[in-house]
Formats: sequence, C-alpha cells, structure tokens
Amino acid sequence: MKSVNPYHVAIKQLERVGRILELDEWLIELLKKPKREIIVTIPVRMDDGSVRVFTGYRVHHNDARGPCKGGIRYHPNVTLDEVRALAMWMTWKTSVMDLPLGGGKGGIACDPKEMSISEIERLTRRYIYAIREFIGPYTDIPAPDVNTGPQHMAWIVDTYSIFAGYYEPAVVTGKPIELGGSPGRVEATGRGVIINLIEAIKRLNMNPRSVTVAIQGYGNVGYHAAKIASEWGLKVVAVSDSKGGIYNPGGLNPEAVMEHKQKTGSVLGFSQAKNITNEELLELDVDVLVPAAIEGVINEENANKINAKIIVEGANGPTTPEADEVLIEKGVMVVPDIIANAGGVIVSYFEWIQSLTRERWSLSQVREGLKQRLLKTFDEVYKLSREKEVSMRDAAYIIAIERVVRAIKLRGIWP
Repeated sequence: MKSVNPYHVAIKQLERVGRILELDEWLIELLKKPKREIIVTIPVRMDDGSVRVFTGYRVHHNDARGPCKGGIRYHPNVTLDEVRALAMWMTWKTSVMDLPLGGGKGGIACDPKEMSISEIERLTRRYIYAIREFIGPYTDIPAPDVNTGPQHMAWIVDTYSIFAGYYEPAVVTGKPIELGGSPGRVEATGRGVIINLIEAIKRLNMNPRSVTVAIQGYGNVGYHAAKIASEWGLKVVAVSDSKGGIYNPGGLNPEAVMEHKQKTGSVLGFSQAKNITNEELLELDVDVLVPAAIEGVINEENANKINAKIIVEGANGPTTPEADEVLIEKGVMVVPDIIANAGGVIVSYFEWIQSLTRERWSLSQVREGLKQRLLKTFDEVYKLSREKEVSMRDAAYIIAIERVVRAIKLRGIWP
C-alpha cells in the first residue's frame, strides 16, 4: 500500500468544499496554511547517562473562532505534514461542533515503547519548556493523543505552572481528575463514536440488535467504542491493533479482549476468536466499520472491497478522497471524523470551562452535554447532506468552513 500524506488529503478536502462554497481564492490559500508552525529540538538525558535529541512540533492552524485546541502525540512516524493535517482537521472539528475554539496539534517523533517512564517525563517537560510561550489557557490548549494520556498532561500542567509562577490547570485538558480533569474524558471519543453510530443506523432504519460492528484499533478510542457498543446491544464481531486482529461472528466480549491484550501485548491469540489481518478486518461482511487507528487505511486500493453499509471514522483522516468517491458510488454512509470522533474535544471543552472557573461537573452532566451536542450536530449535517445532495463529509465541511470564514471576515485583516 502506498503511503498517504495526510496534509495533501486535508488540502484536497478543503479545496473541494471551497469550490462548492465558491470561496475567494485568498481565503482558500489562507486556510490551507497554518497560522504558526513551531519546530523544536529537544535534547533529553536518558537513564544510561547518554543524551538523545528529538524533534517536536506544535502547529496552530487557525484561531479565528477561539484558542487553538488539539492533542500531542508521541510516535516514531510523526512529521510536520501529519501535524499540519491534524491541526487543520481540529479547526473543522471545533467549528462544526460550534465550540469557541480553533485548531492546533502537536507531536514528537519518538518511540515511547522503547523509553522508560522517567525518560518520557523528561522528554515531555523539555518539550513544554521549548513551546511554553506558544501555549496557554487563552492561546493554545493541548490534550492527549496517540501514546499520551493523563499522566503526560499532569507533567505539562506542572511544567507550565512553574514557569507561569502560579498553578494553571486550564493549560491542558485530559488531566487526571485529581488535577482538575473532567469525569468522562477518557471514554469521551469512543462514546461519541457510538452515539454517532446509533444515529446513522437509525437513519438507515436498521435494527440495533442485529447490527454487526468491526473496529480497527484497540487503543483508548477503539476499546471504549467496543465496550459501549456492546453495552448498548450492538454485536462487536472483530477488533484489531497494530499487530493484527481477531474475528468471531458470534460476538466478542470487549473487556475480556482488553484483559488479554494487557497480558500479552496484543489482541492476537484471543481464545474465543480467530486471528485475521488488519486488511481482512476492513473488508469483513459487517454492517458497520469503525476505523479507529491511523490515517489513510481506507484508500483507492481497498475501497471497492469494503462491505460495510456504514463507516464511522473513529480515527482522524482514515479515508482518502479517492476512497470517498468510491464509497459514495457504492452508497456507503460515511460519518466523517470531524463529527464521529469529536467526543474528545467536546468533553475537553467542558474540562477547559471547569478548569477556568474551578468548577466540578458530574459524570451525568458531562455525558448529557456530550450527547446533546453530538445529536444536534449529526442532525444538522445529515439534513444538509440531503438538502444539497452531498456526502456527510462535504456537508460537515460546508458547515465548519462557513463558520470559520465568517469569523475571519468579521474580524477582518488588520492592519
């Protein structure tokens, strides 16, 4: 499979909707390019006394509607183009959800699986030291992403607060509850995926009790999506991680699969299922496919082999523009990433409010707020897609880009 540049995908999506909206060329050019790109060199002393040098990124795509918002990922394959794309997608995600935020993203090219906890802590703190002038509760609010979580956010809060001279929990979201984190944040993206999935099957008049689901990716998003889907009566028949997948047409127990993964390091070899490849999982004869791993997994090479009636994008950018065209022809409903996996940023927004005001919300309050915002957006996007006879992705982008463009025009270009 040829590699896909996510930034090129993001630009193609923008240009397509720019033409639909008949935007001025200067606006398209402005939205193609991030407002700010920060590249930092991070020397870290390792446990053996040696020093390794890492490269870190933080990209602010657009802040016309509010402070930039987006996660920080640690992965060997992190590149500037990947971070640019993810920052742009965050701009559209916060906009389509009508949150008073913009889009940002960060990452460090590293392999945290080969590093100790103390090495990762030093890497995290040194990275924040390097970008501290460009983040803040009213500037840019990071969050967890691939291979980062509440502990990383706790280190960021502490590092930022030391330099600020006072405790500032609102600098990040996805923090531990004890440091002002929000209940429901860890499960939020996976829960949001299933809320969107349920809405999609309703629109196609499918019976939830007979719906089969395959989930690619069994990290935080994939696991919580599988767990909640199962709790709500859907049959999860296949899941996978980076090493491969498992399939049982009779259904899987997501919690038992996670226990096995924690013991062995992979879902492979689970006793109540047969092993399959990630490629096979995507092509299974299921009702719903949830790509919740990485970008570009559904592409022009395999789009014709997709058998699912509905795709709910748990990952960012899992479907290429070329694949989109094929899926539209096949009549597959694709619930795009900017609404499908927006649960995380919605609850991050709730956490940001709680941190700014030093309030604490209940889990039921968070879950209800998440559900209502997702349902409202899904309905707006679905109705527009039918009204304009466009895909759900195009409809979501039309709403998102129009809002950002309106904010840019209202604020003006000064001086």
